[in-house]
This record gives sequence, structure tokens and C-alpha cells, in this order.
Amino acid sequence: MATPTMDKAEAEAAAAASPYITVTFRIRRFNPEVSDEVQWQDFPIEIDPKERVLDGLHKIKWDVDGSLTFRRSCAHGICGSDAMRINGRNRLACKTLIKDINPEKPITVEPIKGLTVLKDLVVDMEPFFQAYRDVMPFLVTSGNEPTRERLQSAEDRERFDDTTKCILCAACTSSCPVFWNDGQYFGPAAIVNAHRFIFDSRDEAGEQRLEILNDKDGVWRCRTTFNCTDACPRGIEVTKAIQEVKRALITRRF
Repeated sequence: MATPTMDKAEAEAAAAASPYITVTFRIRRFNPEVSDEVQWQDFPIEIDPKERVLDGLHKIKWDVDGSLTFRRSCAHGICGSDAMRINGRNRLACKTLIKDINPEKPITVEPIKGLTVLKDLVVDMEPFFQAYRDVMPFLVTSGNEPTRERLQSAEDRERFDDTTKCILCAACTSSCPVFWNDGQYFGPAAIVNAHRFIFDSRDEAGEQRLEILNDKDGVWRCRTTFNCTDACPRGIEVTKAIQEVKRALITRRF
């Protein structure tokens, strides 16, 4: 970085050695308290391309425009709070490096689709979480409470291990064209979390969950486009899980 005591040659050398580049963030802005209109706003910032998109958003909010609104929490890809569309794809801002998305062009950032936008990059997640609650995402058992943990073999655990990775970021559900057109569809994330318990050998409510997903807004709405699998930041085979739930409905074998 140049200082007041540097001559021109030294300043140019320092600039050449700096890891920072100018990156333009093109952000979809919406503030219902100001206007019903949506607008795109460009923010050119100096940033190391090895930083994350979330770091760029922080820099804009902290140093340029404090009114920019977005969700984030852990910033390590665990909480799922900062799911957004980055250059047209659902991603977690905290896991997306600037250098991996061609920083020579504007980086477009907008809210995930299919859910009502409240402000800027923040959407109303209540319909998403209601679908999650509707599939009974908890262990259901009968009989006396055991004196120790409920034992399960490694093979039984492996049967549903993939779907335990869900962090409820909504990246899969909001990438689904069926969900975009019909918000009543349970969506991939709810089905994934139902799968996690349907195939759990310790659970006794699998049949009940299958009946819930057998509804007209359940698994049969899936068109197998694989958008959800491509969007999942945790690498869950979402489409495969949905197909397994469909197969269980047909065979009623767990």
C-alpha cells in the first residue's frame, strides 16, 4: 500500500505487489419502507480475491452503505444463514471465494427465489420452516425411555447418513422450479429431513411421514431436474433421497 513518503515508482511497485483488486458487486436492492421498486446497485470495492463473497458484503455494509441488509451468522458454512443467488446460482456467501467466480466481471448478488423478499437479500423463511415442521423432523419412539442411548448399527446409520448433513439453508428448495411456481410444494429440504427419519431404524413414525409426503404437494411434485442436488452446499444427493422416498411409498418397505 502506498504511503505519503513514497515516490511514484515505489507507489507503483507497491500497488503491483498488493493482492487487492477492484471488484464490483452488483446487488439487487429492495426496501419496502422506501419504494416498491427493485433496483440494482453497483459497489466497486478493493478486496483480496482470495476472500469470500461474504467478506465483500461485510466491507460494503461496514464501510460503504450501512443500509445493505443480509443474513449471516457463523460464517463457516454451518448455520446456512447466508444462502443467496450469486451470479445466478444458489450458494453460501461464506463458502464462495471471489477468485472462483470471475472477479473481472461484476458479481451479481440477489436473494434466493420462491420466497417473499423482505428487504435486500433477506427473504421470509417461514413457509420453508413450516414445511420442515410438517414432516415431523424428530425421532418418534414408544415404550419406556431407555437407560442409555438408543443403539444402532453402523450399517443402519449409513442408510440415512447423507441426509443428516442438511443445514436448512434453503438453497435446494429455492433452486427448484416446482417450488418457484407453487409455494405449497413441500420442497427438497423438507423431503430430505423426512428421509433422515423415515430410514432411521430407531424411529416408529416412518409410515406417518410417508403419508404426509404422499399428499398432492409432496414428493410426487418432484420433476427430477437435479437443481436441488447441484445447489446443495453440503453435497447431499438430494434427488436420490427424494427418489428413495418415492420408492418407499410404492413398496412400503423401509
